[in-house]
Amino acid sequence: MNWITNSVLPKIQALVRREVPDNLWHKCVACGQMIFHRDLEQNLHVCPECGHHLRIGPIERLKMVFDEGKYDTIQLPKPALDPLKFRDQKRYTDRLREAQTKTGRNDAMVVAHGTIGGVPAVAAVFDFGFMGGSMGTGVGDALVRAAKLAETQNAALLVFPSSGGARMQEGILSLMQMPRTVAAVDRIKERGLPFIVILTDPTTGGVTASFAMLGDIHLAEPGSIIGFAGQRVIQETIREQLPDGFQRAEYLLEHGMVDAVVHRKDLKATLGRILALLLRPRPTAQIVALPQPDVEIPGKAPATKDDGKSTNHVADTRTPAGESD
Repeated sequence: MNWITNSVLPKIQALVRREVPDNLWHKCVACGQMIFHRDLEQNLHVCPECGHHLRIGPIERLKMVFDEGKYDTIQLPKPALDPLKFRDQKRYTDRLREAQTKTGRNDAMVVAHGTIGGVPAVAAVFDFGFMGGSMGTGVGDALVRAAKLAETQNAALLVFPSSGGARMQEGILSLMQMPRTVAAVDRIKERGLPFIVILTDPTTGGVTASFAMLGDIHLAEPGSIIGFAGQRVIQETIREQLPDGFQRAEYLLEHGMVDAVVHRKDLKATLGRILALLLRPRPTAQIVALPQPDVEIPGKAPATKDDGKSTNHVADTRTPAGESD
């Protein structure tokens, strides 16, 4: 019996056993519902039970907003490796290497260009999976490059922030990206090009305190946390209980900080309408002039019909030759 149990049975199980991937089911962090991965993808990573918008990566987001899911990414400069020789529990170079291996990109931002509703647009998207989407010199370089590309293409600049704020491992160099990115946004506005910010979960810290709140139009995904400091830090500082829903997108909409809270399935159409209004203000159809009603003008004879068309003839008040009053 031991020979059958220990030798034969494991071999039979090895032949019929199928490996089950770990990512077939996803758990909603809001309601705890288990969602099959294909159903989640078809629903744009929104929980079908409670409507919670799960966090997504930059590639999924770019496919959602650009026409037919087609876009081109641009090559970004490589960030400086550990300019301050920073070390906490790990060396900064080790953290960078882990994040780069995990996400497959050099830093926490992806820049792409294409069309949305037929209108040219440049999108800069944060990747929260890369060190919490923190903003260092690499992210600053990427946003400046995105602004220059929008100027070159005479296109709108869209930013999708999802960040915990400035990257502490780069110290003052990270904080310097705040005025640097603001200057890049100012150049876009001087050119008369739209700057639209789509706030996602979460948008906090130095990103909120800089370019993320300078958009011509601010949209937000439902339930997104948007603020500077965390709720617990604020409560401990002011020693007061904060209202329900504080720092949520809906709360900011009620208080005028956000122009609209848009469901993910409606975001592409909403952006298309906004860009068409801002960059294509003229009507696309030919303007047809309507016939004007006949109006009697002093000094002119009444209108007469000629071949079915109404014309106004000026009365000839001159005296014929050879006649006198």
